[in-house]
Amino acid sequence: MAAKLLSVIVPSYNEADNVELFYEELTKELQYSSYNCEVIYVDDGSSDTTLLELKELADQHYNVHYLSFTRNFGKEAAILAGFQHAKGDCAVVIDADLQHPVALLHDLLEGFEEGYDQVIARRNRKGESIPRKLLSTLYYQVMNKFIDVRIQNGVGDFRLLSRRAIDALLILSEGNRFSKGLFSWIGFEQKTVYYDNVTRQNGESKWSIGKLINYGIDGVVSFNTKPLRLCLYAGFIVLFLSIAYILYTFVEVLIRGVITPGYFTLITAILFLGGVQLVSLGVIGEYIGRIYNETKRRPHYLIKDTNIEEMKHYEKNMEA
Repeated sequence: MAAKLLSVIVPSYNEADNVELFYEELTKELQYSSYNCEVIYVDDGSSDTTLLELKELADQHYNVHYLSFTRNFGKEAAILAGFQHAKGDCAVVIDADLQHPVALLHDLLEGFEEGYDQVIARRNRKGESIPRKLLSTLYYQVMNKFIDVRIQNGVGDFRLLSRRAIDALLILSEGNRFSKGLFSWIGFEQKTVYYDNVTRQNGESKWSIGKLINYGIDGVVSFNTKPLRLCLYAGFIVLFLSIAYILYTFVEVLIRGVITPGYFTLITAILFLGGVQLVSLGVIGEYIGRIYNETKRRPHYLIKDTNIEEMKHYEKNMEA
C-alpha cells in the first residue's frame, strides 16, 4: 500500500531567516513518519531575499515547491494558493516563523488517522501581556456575537485538513476571504489539540495593530450583513425619536406659542428626513451587501515565479 502524502503549506512574507531553519525542523520531525511529504512555500511578495532562499532550498530538495506572488496579496491569498496546489491526502497550514511548533504535526496526523477531517491546533495565551489577553478575549466575544459561525479564542490557521475538507474549501470562491470563518463554515468532524504559545525566533511580526483591526473587520463583514442591519435599526430608532420630538415640540408650540420663528419647521424637516434617509440607506445596503459579495471576480493572487510546473515535468520523467 502506497504511503499517504502530506502537503505542508507555509505562507511566507519576509521570512528569509526562517526558510531553511523551518525546513530543517520539519524534516527532523517527519524523518520517521509513514507519510511522504511535499512542502509548499508561498512567498507573499516578500521584499527581502525570501524567494532566493526558496530557490536554493528547492534546488537541494525535490519535495520543496514554491510559489512567489507579484506583490503582497495577504495571508488569505497565500493559504488559498497553497490549497489549490496541494496534492496531498491531507494538508497542514503552518507559519514559517516557528511560532507554530512543528512537533505538533504528529498530533495533527494522529487526529487525521482517527478519521477527523479537521484537526485544529489551539494555543493558550502564555507569555502574552495582560492588555493583549484582554483585547483578544474581547475581540472573540464581539466576533462571535456578530458573525454566523463560531470562532474559538486561540484558534488560527494552524490546522490539518483532509482532502475532502480541502476540496470543500476550494468550492468557496468569494474574493474577500476570512479563513477562520471558512474553516468553521465547511464543518466536518473536528478535533482540537492544544499547545503553549511560542515566541518568534527570527524577524518581526507582520501583524501591526492596524492590520489586526482590519482583519477583524474583514471577518465581521465577510460572514453576515449585521452591520448593514444596524444601519437599518439606527434609521428606525432615529425616525422614532424624531417623531417623538416633533410631537413634543408641536405640543410646546400649542401651549406656549412660537418662541423662535422657523425653528420648529427646520428641525422637524432635518430630523424626519434624516431618519427616513438612514432607513433607506439600510434597506439599500442590505441589497448592495449581497450584490457586492457576488460580483467581485478578480483573481485572488498573481504568480511571478514558481517551480511547480518544473516539478510536474520531473515527476513525469521519473514515471517514464
